[in-house]
Amino acid sequence: MTTNTPTTPHNGFNARLLHITAFAEQGATLQGTQPLQDFPRLREECAAEAGSTTVQWQAQGRTVAETGSSPQIWLDLHISTTLPMQCQRCLQAIVQPMHIERSFRFVRDEATALQLDEEIEEDVLVYSKQFDLLSLIEDELLMDLPISPKHDTCPQAPTMHAQSSDFTEESSSQPHPFAALQILKKKAD
Repeated sequence: MTTNTPTTPHNGFNARLLHITAFAEQGATLQGTQPLQDFPRLREECAAEAGSTTVQWQAQGRTVAETGSSPQIWLDLHISTTLPMQCQRCLQAIVQPMHIERSFRFVRDEATALQLDEEIEEDVLVYSKQFDLLSLIEDELLMDLPISPKHDTCPQAPTMHAQSSDFTEESSSQPHPFAALQILKKKAD
């Protein structure tokens, strides 16, 4: 199922208000294609030509049996997109492909999440009955953005001068600003 509207429920689940425990217990799947405009913080990091950029995502809930306790709640997330950015070398447009696959273990409270975060390498989140899956997708994309996107080989050689078109070079016939000071110093000697 593909959704262009994050608030449209599928199989009783809504990506903006996801009951993560029920989602995992049913082994449910949600997927969608969202316009970049649905992710305002991510949109700010992209070039102006973002136009029809979309983010494709799929979320799968699952449980993992745990001896002597209730099953662990898990969410497997797959995200794919290409983001328009600016090359930091040549300042031209660059298309940055993004592919993310992550699994998250959900726990009941913040204290447990903090404890497990130090003990295990898994990503741990606190579950809620109104979990915003699209915010998690946006967070994951933001964390995976390159700090300084660059072409492997720039289409144009980077401009290597620092002068702007309105810069006028100082005439060499003008005296050096400290020349008058030098004259006064010589007169004092």
